[in-house]
This record gives sequence, structure tokens and C-alpha cells, in this order.
Amino acid sequence: MGFAEVARELLLVAPADFVAERTARQRSVRKEDRALATAIGGLRKPAPAAWVIDLLAHEGALGDAVDLGPAIRKAQADADPAVIRQLRRQRASVIDALAQAGADLASDAGHPVTRAVLDQVRTTIEAAMADPHAGAAVRSGLLVRALESAGFDAVDLDGALADPDAVPDAWSGSDAPPISITSARGARKGSRASRPTATASHDAPHPNAAPEPERDPEPDRHLATERRAAREAETAARSESRDADAALDAAAGDLERAEEHRSELRRALDRADAEVARLEAARDEAEAASDRARDVLHAAQEHRRGLGH
Repeated sequence: MGFAEVARELLLVAPADFVAERTARQRSVRKEDRALATAIGGLRKPAPAAWVIDLLAHEGALGDAVDLGPAIRKAQADADPAVIRQLRRQRASVIDALAQAGADLASDAGHPVTRAVLDQVRTTIEAAMADPHAGAAVRSGLLVRALESAGFDAVDLDGALADPDAVPDAWSGSDAPPISITSARGARKGSRASRPTATASHDAPHPNAAPEPERDPEPDRHLATERRAAREAETAARSESRDADAALDAAAGDLERAEEHRSELRRALDRADAEVARLEAARDEAEAASDRARDVLHAAQEHRRGLGH
């Protein structure tokens, strides 16, 4: 079994039991495959929303949602209001149904999730509809953090998958040729950067058109600055969250090892107590045997003395 298969199994474990199960799997393969054991040890505990998504992926429940993506994008490109409204209603219905199904799966696993987690589940499903590579990610069963779609930008998949190399390169709902997620993200960003903004005929003002009022660039600059600051804050928060998750995993691992050591010490103490009890019993038995031997000796001496007279 490869790392991706092991990761898919571990990511279905309830978050409260994840660290212990990961440690057990790591130990079970350490002798046979140290590289796999190392990879398992580095597997991050999934965020609650990602865990719910992985549960849904395991049930094969995300296909209808992801497959709506191309239809929605086509309707938006065709600017067909009626179709867009219909598809949006369908999207909302599918997302609500999946969120409820995810909540039920989490409850069945003994780990009910909060409304905030279900909101992140909805956001992740929306991202899967908006971006084909995000769609591949959520259907992989290897998601470790929630996803979010930001307008027409490609969904950020950095650090989102336990094993990016194992995710199918091509999204099943796209006719595009297979390419890796990393390459696709770069290509999409490049295509946006090189996209022409307007043709000369569009830019040229009509001879009889009234001059457009000059636009004050200051509000735009402020808005751009605020957006940049918000993105930087989000990036910093995500980094802090990942560091906190890693610290939590490390602390949980240290605690587990300490508890195992304590259990070993208790077992050793129990063995020592049993050995002391055994030795005490042996001593008591030897002491009783010694007393009996003295009594026999004393009787023999008395008998000899009686014969001498």
C-alpha cells in the first residue's frame, strides 16, 4: 500500500483519534518501509472542514457538485441570466444537501461539527465548482485544509493536499489535456497576466462623445492597499494556523509517548511488585521450613539423649 492510500484511510479518522491512529500506522510499517513510515509521520491532521469533505469524497458524494462547475461557467460566459439563475438555485440546493450529508457523516463518526465548520464545507464545495483543479482536489480524498474561491482567481491549493502527486492531473469535468495542479495554477495566472485589456477600437473615444469626467485614482489606491493588506493578513493567519496545527500534533505525539512511557513504568512496577511478593512468599516458606527442620533436629537430639541414659 502506497502513501496516498494510507493517507486516504487516515484522513477518514475522527480528528480526536487522528494522532494516535497515525502513530500506530507509522509504527506498523516502520520495519518494512522506513520511507513510508516517515511520510506517514509527516501527514498533517486535517482541518475539520477538510475531514468532512474527505468523508464525502469517500462516499462518492461530490460528483454532482463538481460536475455543475462547467455548466455554471459556460452560462456566465454566455451571459444567459435565466440559465444562470437556474444553475445558481441548483448549486445552492446541492451545496445545502452535501453540507447536511457531511454533518450526518461526522455525527455518525462520533465527532459532530459546528455551524462554522459547515460554512467552510460549503465554501470548499463552491471552490470546487469554480476551479477544475480544486474540483480534482476535493474529489481526491486527500484534502487537509478548506478551500476558498476568490472571484476569477485560481483557487489556492498550496498545502491543501496530503499527497499532491497522487491527485489526478486532469479534472473529469474538463476537456483540457492532463496537466499537474502546480503547472495549471502557474499557467492560469500567466494567461490572466497576458490577457489583453482592450482593443484600440474600444479604447478610442467617439468623436462626438462627451469627455468622461476624470476619475479620482485615490479611492482605487486605497481599495487596492486594503485588499493587499487583507491578503497578507490571510496568508499570515493561514501560516500561523498551520504552525499551530503542527505544534498541536507535536504536543499530542509527545503526550502519547509520555503516556506510553508511564504505562511501561507502571507495568515494570507491577512486575517488580509481583517479584517482591513472590520473594516474600519464598522467604516465608523457607522460614517455615527452617522452623520445621529445627523442630526435627531438636526432637532427634532429645531422642538421642534419652537413649544414652
